[in-house]
Amino acid sequence: MSELPSKFDGVDRAAIFLLSLGENEAAEILKHMGPKEVQKVGMAMSSLHNITRTDVATVVSYFLAEAESFTALGVGSDEYIRSVLVNALGEEKANGVIDRILMGGKTKGLETLKWMEPRGIAEIIRLEHPQIISIILAYLEPDQAAEVLAFFPDRVRTDIMMRIASLDGIPPSALTELNAIMESQFSGSNTNIKTSSVGGVKTAANILNNMEGTAEGDIIEKIKEVDSDLGQAIQDNMFVFENLLEIDDKGIQLLLREVSSETLVVALKAAPDPLKEKVFNNMSKRASEMLRDDMEVRGPVKLSEVETAQKEILAIARRMADAGEITLGGHGDEYVE
Repeated sequence: MSELPSKFDGVDRAAIFLLSLGENEAAEILKHMGPKEVQKVGMAMSSLHNITRTDVATVVSYFLAEAESFTALGVGSDEYIRSVLVNALGEEKANGVIDRILMGGKTKGLETLKWMEPRGIAEIIRLEHPQIISIILAYLEPDQAAEVLAFFPDRVRTDIMMRIASLDGIPPSALTELNAIMESQFSGSNTNIKTSSVGGVKTAANILNNMEGTAEGDIIEKIKEVDSDLGQAIQDNMFVFENLLEIDDKGIQLLLREVSSETLVVALKAAPDPLKEKVFNNMSKRASEMLRDDMEVRGPVKLSEVETAQKEILAIARRMADAGEITLGGHGDEYVE
């Protein structure tokens, strides 16, 4: 197999391969990808520069070698797919992935929502019953669901999040009906749908992790007022800035490579001392000294700016975790010096 240039990651290779095809062929391939994948590959395609003929030839050769190594064995075997994914990811993490893969094209109405802008989704579902809204948001990716949730009033947000956290699977009949409701607005025919395990405390926590500003804290507190145990369970499953302490040193080093120095300076202004030390200890002596100096000379920073910087770093950490690059551990303007 051809050696791949180390400067290209998987997304870059996909972008180079698609650019080497004709427009129609590339378009056909993109039709089989999800919205996030299309966005990632599209951005990579637009940002590639100085790609040599040798680079293209190497990527294409690698693709051909990979393609030739596969057969059609196991195609269509749902149980085989479930077994492989559970063994690879574990029962809990694999469930949501399995449902989405095996449901495939049988959720046309719901899948259409994944390609829409958050405001548009909110407009479509805002008059639905809160239970319907909660199922839809649980089906979406957490970051997209968080953006949709931002368009709802505070009272409605709390109700929806409690319903998401309390979901324990969705009956086939309910999901079939929901899919039909969505498809009626986008056209297309309805088909039978498998049971989905979307929803639950972890889903609620993931959505809140992606909320902007301090909204997630407000929602958690309101949930606790109604159901303290449920609110605490959600909070226990949220990945917050302090949880970076639980990432191993190698993971922290990889994460720091992806974070700009400006963002790091602001984010650490309100970080606990143990986390600051963990960051300093995983940098070179010169880099850590420069970071300490930058933090000292930096004037007062709005807490809202600190939270924004911390959320940016958390978003990078989640992206890297999803890509298997690191493993995440655990589960009014103020000013800080």
